[in-house]
Amino acid sequence: MGHHHHHDHGHETGNIKIAFFLNLSFTIIEIIGGLMTNSMAILADALHDLGDSLSLGIAWFLEKVSGKKPDETFTFGYARFSLLAAFINSMVLIVGSTIILYHVIPRILNPEPVEASGMLLLSILGIVMNGLAVLRLKKGSSMNEKVVTWHLMEDILGWVVVLAASIVLMFVDWPIIDPLLSLGLTLYILYNVVGNLKEIVGIFLQKTPSGVSKSELKQALEEELNVHTHHLHLWSLDGEKTMLSLHLEVKDDLTTDELIEEKSRVRQWLNDHEIDHVTLELEFEKEFCEASDCE
Repeated sequence: MGHHHHHDHGHETGNIKIAFFLNLSFTIIEIIGGLMTNSMAILADALHDLGDSLSLGIAWFLEKVSGKKPDETFTFGYARFSLLAAFINSMVLIVGSTIILYHVIPRILNPEPVEASGMLLLSILGIVMNGLAVLRLKKGSSMNEKVVTWHLMEDILGWVVVLAASIVLMFVDWPIIDPLLSLGLTLYILYNVVGNLKEIVGIFLQKTPSGVSKSELKQALEEELNVHTHHLHLWSLDGEKTMLSLHLEVKDDLTTDELIEEKSRVRQWLNDHEIDHVTLELEFEKEFCEASDCE
């Protein structure tokens, strides 16, 4: 169902910081190399990496902000600032990919010669640099880190393809391979970014978290604890923490101690089923219920 995550927030921000500086350094090398080799595939990836560097910088800053405790302004805390970074990251990639497509299509119609040996060296460097960044981020659990890690994994895959293409170009004069490669990588990136963006927007719109069924959870709760509930709501704060609120019906003649015990029993059951934050409203039998799903 939901997922508990107890991690070192400072470690997460440190990982993103290192990934940011690795990515920015290589982006500069990549832009120079792309111009020198006249490779549209490398320049396309350089633009993608430049967007990644900007997003990583924003992700680094907002990940730090997301660790702040709840206050008067943000009573649920700042966890969604990390999610905001993931959203910005995705939008930057979509814009960057659109720009790449605009420049790549004319190159498919009119291919230009490229420097294959330079592409080969840059692809090896790209695999190493992005690989180091992924090793720092692969254990991350936040949506922010997952989006960033996925982008870096795409970069590695992209460079593996560029490596293969550069080897082919060293033996065969097929310059159209370069823009076709760029087109394929860009469409692949767009496909996955749109998937990430859909999940992020779903979290912002308080969609039921993935892997959780409201009806199954309600049925299991009522059958196992022999209680009656309604007005049950499930959502995720940041893609990690699952939140729940519900109305719990109780008998009119229960004592204070019995009410406390009933609440504790239900809350513990929900915590055991990986619901991170639970809000319960007790409702007596003779009490009028204003919720739309009251029986």
